[in-house]
Amino acid sequence: MYPTGVGVRGEAAEILSLVVNIAVGLVTSVISGSCVLLWQRGKEARVLRRKAAFFGIAPGGECLIVMNDKYDRPGSAAHGDVRAMIEVATLLSELDCRVSVEPSNAFRASNDGRTEFCIGGPWSGSNLRTGGHLTAHVPGISWHPFGPGPDSNAIVVGNSRFLWDRGNEEYALVAKFTPSESTRPVFLVCGQSSLANHAAVHFLKRAHGELARAVSSIDRFCIIVRVSSIATYGFQHTGLESDVTAAAFAAPA
Repeated sequence: MYPTGVGVRGEAAEILSLVVNIAVGLVTSVISGSCVLLWQRGKEARVLRRKAAFFGIAPGGECLIVMNDKYDRPGSAAHGDVRAMIEVATLLSELDCRVSVEPSNAFRASNDGRTEFCIGGPWSGSNLRTGGHLTAHVPGISWHPFGPGPDSNAIVVGNSRFLWDRGNEEYALVAKFTPSESTRPVFLVCGQSSLANHAAVHFLKRAHGELARAVSSIDRFCIIVRVSSIATYGFQHTGLESDVTAAAFAAPA
């Protein structure tokens, strides 16, 4: 047997070693957890920066939503358009942006330093501002009026025609550009119905990263968003139908 003093010192050494190992483990866990937390926060910050760049938004800045009228009821908005506006407002809140909403039939001004989301098509007086934006900045787009025949409410871009199959398969045009008198871009979201408007905004929020890689420039583009299987999935079954940037911004022959 060891002398009593030696045994006590040995036990004390073992306890000290155990305490040191526990302390080292705790410190290592804290450092590892802090690194993971910092990495996660850095990742989230990078995602937000990329999202803000895609939408042309300065964090802490101002944004403008221009709302359309329901085509047969001036002064009111269709359910799908209201939901589209709410989705845009949610996106802007996430990017720490102040939001103002203006009616399309009364707003006559430049977007200046505010990123503008202009919702609704130019047909039947639904959104006169959309019609003005298309004429001034996206001249390669034409929109057939409602009427009999397969071309009713069709979107035409160059040699491509996107027909309206109401409630089954519909399309929305989304264009981004910056007017010469403005410092922030305009997003046009004009679908063949209010459901298509909502679907296009939903698609932008969900697939902005994919779109940033698909278009040649995030500063100016024009795409067609397809909404299909509407009877089953409503506004949620969406996809990129076509990048029509070159034809949309070209002057018509």
